Amino acid sequence: MIIVPEKEIAGLMTRADAYRAVEQVFASMSKGSAYNFPVIREAIGHADALYGFKSGFDRDGLALGLKSGGYWPGNEAKGLTNHQSTVFLFDADTGKCRAIVGGNLLTALRTAAASAVSINHLARTDARVLGMIGAGHQSLFQLRAAVEQRAFERIIGWNYHPEMLARLASVAAELDLPFEAVNLDRLGAEADVIISITSAHAPSLLDAHVRPGTHIACMGTDTKGKQELEAAIFGRATVFTDEIAQSVTIGEAQHAVAAGIVAADKITPLGAVINGTHPGRTSADEITIFDGTGVGLQDLAVASAVVDLAVAKGVATIVDF
Repeated sequence: MIIVPEKEIAGLMTRADAYRAVEQVFASMSKGSAYNFPVIREAIGHADALYGFKSGFDRDGLALGLKSGGYWPGNEAKGLTNHQSTVFLFDADTGKCRAIVGGNLLTALRTAAASAVSINHLARTDARVLGMIGAGHQSLFQLRAAVEQRAFERIIGWNYHPEMLARLASVAAELDLPFEAVNLDRLGAEADVIISITSAHAPSLLDAHVRPGTHIACMGTDTKGKQELEAAIFGRATVFTDEIAQSVTIGEAQHAVAAGIVAADKITPLGAVINGTHPGRTSADEITIFDGTGVGLQDLAVASAVVDLAVAKGVATIVDF
């Protein structure tokens, strides 16, 4: 069995690696070669933690396994990341445990890669202004991945706690891009691409904020009850997602579906655009939404890639098991 500890991930997995792995698995999902198993996510009644499993199988890449982990809100005070996860990979031919991989950084990289894939395939080619809603830990990964997909000229941002926007400004400076904190009216009026990455239970981005031609990557809603966008936006948009079943139950589309604004059969897997079976954006004025719920196959794809890299570079630990 191969062990790749968390401390080795940063030296192995690049944003480009994560992008390729996520794009490939979205394509496999769309053509029916890969599928996710039902998600388990529960409050455990201790440490205010949420814990669960995401799992699946990709027949193309033979990635079989699960990610186990969750959210411990008190970890930051202990010097730990609040999100904790580990990926377990199994041999698809024998069922033996093939690898155990640290999942914290991989989760951040694969989530950012998913929105980057959506920007590459759905945003207008002339997009020049990136709007960021949210300034938490994941937002920094989102920003770095997004700017590699279009020739953005400036970044604008909004956050429930404005003082946290300094971390986005710092990353923008590293990227040699100007950053400005704005209100939501300006963000919607000026941004060509909007990434929303919050854990909110009430919408911040309203229908009135969004102008024609905008691409929205909604990346924060992964649990029943969470919400980042006003549901009415879905009535004006073409909607894409990683997995429809999750989108309509725990993703951002859950609210629009419940209100009858959009039907599940009007939501398209992003993999269909990657495979060329759906045209994606069809006009400069079209509003596109990517509902990124986060699926287990993303985790398996990046974990499989990092295992191969770790073995090739000699940093993996191999043990009898």
